[in-house]
Amino acid sequence: MGGKTISHFEIVEKIGAGGMGEVYLARDLRLDRTVALKLLPAEFARDENRRKRLEREARAASALKHPNITHITTSARRTAPTSSRWSM
Repeated sequence: MGGKTISHFEIVEKIGAGGMGEVYLARDLRLDRTVALKLLPAEFARDENRRKRLEREARAASALKHPNITHITTSARRTAPTSSRWSM
């Protein structure tokens, strides 16, 4: 997926995966900074329970303030003709 652009994020490389999704090193093209982008795979994005779980995770993580915990800057749904993806 490296080199692909999703919204205003340019994917650099995949850096991890787990039960809730895939994490990519990306470049925020609007703010010119490096970010981690967590995507809910298309097959999970169709599952309302998984979408709600990711939304809860984003809300919980955004409430945390600690130098060793990343900041959540956005949570969004991207809809395409063939799939739907959630990211945070």
